[in-house]
Amino acid sequence: MPHARIFPPIIRQFAARVLALTASLVLAASAQAQDASGRKANFGDQHIAVELYAEGAPTEGKEWLLALRFTPSAPEWHGYWSNPGDAGQGMRLTLDLPPDWEVGEARYPVPERLLISDLMNHIYQGSYTVLVPVTPGPSLRSLGPEPIRGHVEFLACTDEICVPQDALLEAKPGGDFARWRAEVAPLLDAGASFAITGQQLRIAIPLPEGMGLAQPHVFVANERLVSYAAAQTFRRIGDVLVAEIPLDQYGTGKAETVAGILAFGNGSGVRFAAGLGSVPTGGEVIAGPVAVQTAPLWTLIFGALFGGLLLNIMPCVFPILSLKAIALARAGESEAKARAEGLAYTAGVVLACLALGAMLLALRAAGEQVGWAFQLQEPGVVVALLVLAAAITVNFAGLFELPAVSMRLGGEPAGAFATGLLAAFVATPCTGPFMAAALGAALLLPVPQALLLFALLGLGLALPFLLLGFVPPLRRMLPRPGAWMERFRRIMAVPMGLTAFALLWLTVQLGGRPFGLIALVLVFGVVVALFIVGKLQRGGKMAWPAFGLVAAPFVAFAAIALPSVYEAKGSEPAESIHGPQAFSSEALEAARASGKPVFLWFTADWCVTCKVNEAAAIERESVRAAFERAGAVTMVGDWTRRDEAITQFLTQQGAAGVPLYLWYAPGATTPEQLPQVLTPELLEAQAAQRDRPSPGTR
Repeated sequence: MPHARIFPPIIRQFAARVLALTASLVLAASAQAQDASGRKANFGDQHIAVELYAEGAPTEGKEWLLALRFTPSAPEWHGYWSNPGDAGQGMRLTLDLPPDWEVGEARYPVPERLLISDLMNHIYQGSYTVLVPVTPGPSLRSLGPEPIRGHVEFLACTDEICVPQDALLEAKPGGDFARWRAEVAPLLDAGASFAITGQQLRIAIPLPEGMGLAQPHVFVANERLVSYAAAQTFRRIGDVLVAEIPLDQYGTGKAETVAGILAFGNGSGVRFAAGLGSVPTGGEVIAGPVAVQTAPLWTLIFGALFGGLLLNIMPCVFPILSLKAIALARAGESEAKARAEGLAYTAGVVLACLALGAMLLALRAAGEQVGWAFQLQEPGVVVALLVLAAAITVNFAGLFELPAVSMRLGGEPAGAFATGLLAAFVATPCTGPFMAAALGAALLLPVPQALLLFALLGLGLALPFLLLGFVPPLRRMLPRPGAWMERFRRIMAVPMGLTAFALLWLTVQLGGRPFGLIALVLVFGVVVALFIVGKLQRGGKMAWPAFGLVAAPFVAFAAIALPSVYEAKGSEPAESIHGPQAFSSEALEAARASGKPVFLWFTADWCVTCKVNEAAAIERESVRAAFERAGAVTMVGDWTRRDEAITQFLTQQGAAGVPLYLWYAPGATTPEQLPQVLTPELLEAQAAQRDRPSPGTR
């Protein structure tokens, strides 16, 4: 977790504990207990009382159970598991035993999770019992009837304050050991294995396939190994359950063994001890940050295919429509050529989507927090796209000829293939309707199924052109080839030029004005080189070596200057009539705790759909007034630059990219996800319904 998310709550809890400790010391000074050895109980156990019980009489060499029974004085007090989580303190037990007696690892019931200010605590509410196994040694024969004594320290907390507790112990007979045994999580007979891959701990736990798991969660006993508050993903592979847990960013990331408790979600669970070994991949996702396991694969396939098809009419696809229009016009030349170009274009689109999807999955497997459209969060990639858009613009304007996109050279399949590659690369950053669920699922599904969804997304994007290639009646609806095509190409230089200007603006947003200026110098050098190429081409001379000679100095200058002037910008929200807060987990938690509705949206400067929604729906005076009447808190997450916290939150909501719009009703445990195409009327109606019952309301 970033420091900003950890330190403020910890400081608050630390201050509370210091005050509580001071008060407890003063109050306990006159009432300290003392055992025979002179040891004192400094704090007492008035908030959570503790008693020590022994099960019958000990036998040499055989396991003998002691039980610590913790009983809170009021319901608001809770104790902690051995690993308390992000805050708290586990039990520290000292038993007065002969040196030849062995004390085993304490056995706990399945703990509960308590999330406060983004800190995950592992707690027990109400009375609970910890069993401690002891194996007596030969000295048992010479011992008298003296009872077992000891000392225990622990922490008693409410949601607002923590108080140190301790007690002097003396074992007494009795206790309900049969019930306490049943409450303790049993140890798995079969061994588990674990592996650390990138920034993720993966644990394979043998568990019968038919065993139901309501809400599984792994409590890891190793401290500072995993992120306790992070979402856990569970996959079922036959009789093996695989848990995937993000590592603690500030932990060691290493372990020789991993132990813990697998909670089933109904108060029961099992203990496990895992050794380093192989962990199977794939499997069916049965639980995780999003409930994609409930969506049948066929619905995800439909979502990917139809979502890709709708990208052809989404605003974020407009920059590449000029390329498509020229290719579609050429498709009417002959039956064979139309089919060849349709297949080549489809191959280019599908291959680009597969490549982007495979790279996304590989980066996430390596621990990188990236999402769909991650390529446009990289300044170097945006500069390369800027140069490419400028080159295509001057090509359309007739300054030079490039065989891959030239109409004069007959439109070979290689040109359609290159057009398909570019179309997918530029068109896919924004997620449209139907795509969100499919791409969100692809981040959690096994790799083969995830790649299938990416391929179907590409197929949907290419489908109109593919149909034109194979359905003659559709081609006959297009204008016949002729001189108009050259004029059309020059007209299409305008939208491509606008695309280049948009990319230049994005370059400035990503890296600052000096960064954008250097990129503009690079574009100027490339355009000058292409102008010279065009003059040589028209003179029938060898052209491309001249391009290298002219462009090389500009490329070398940019390669040196761009990294030196790059300015990593912050993520402050853009100007808005709503005056939104910048997204963070703490800010969202505080806004939801205020009892007001919360409207949270995620956007990016490179997402045309986001900007259209903001201009057409969000940034409207009528919407602002409706939000004010509802008392709604507005919050925005800017994903223009890579932001791990936003990426992780998007994944938890089942979204692979932006836009994402969430509405938190007062008291609701889960948000309502709004459509990806907004209208002012929809937002006004949402604000007007702030008092309606929510299915996720506590």
